[in-house]
Amino acid sequence: MAVDVRWATAKDPEALATVFCEMAVHYRQSPLDHGRATAAARRWLDEESPAYSHFALAFAGGEVAGLASVAIAHPGIDLERLMFLKDLFVRESARNRGVGQALVGFLAGQCLAKGIGRIDLTTEDWNEGALRFYDRFGAERHGQKIFLRLSSEALRTAAKS
Repeated sequence: MAVDVRWATAKDPEALATVFCEMAVHYRQSPLDHGRATAAARRWLDEESPAYSHFALAFAGGEVAGLASVAIAHPGIDLERLMFLKDLFVRESARNRGVGQALVGFLAGQCLAKGIGRIDLTTEDWNEGALRFYDRFGAERHGQKIFLRLSSEALRTAAKS
């Protein structure tokens, strides 16, 4: 299957919304309203700086097949920027067809072309499929960091300090 990957543009809110809705179901969240997801995607693609976040979209057979959501951070090791891969998701109908590999290959190529020194990412320790997938690329497992999150009440507490 031929897979085309490119950065999402302001013309892609419907494609993003389609993947967001399928992601919600996959990750056992409440189903998303497609209209609400489209509005959020439109806002993110129109208003946010490309330096803040990017969505890479994969298309196969004319249909959206997956996405990667990334952010570029400054500075990284030795003053090289780093790319943080927040989400990589392949739609159920496109799994095991090279879509994930095409997305990671696209991101790696972008890093090399733009002097970005590495891609950092997280996945759940129970997600054996994801761990095997990233192992195939030679991803190193680092036990150096602990993943933390400030949300909800913690955000309010931090904002008051």
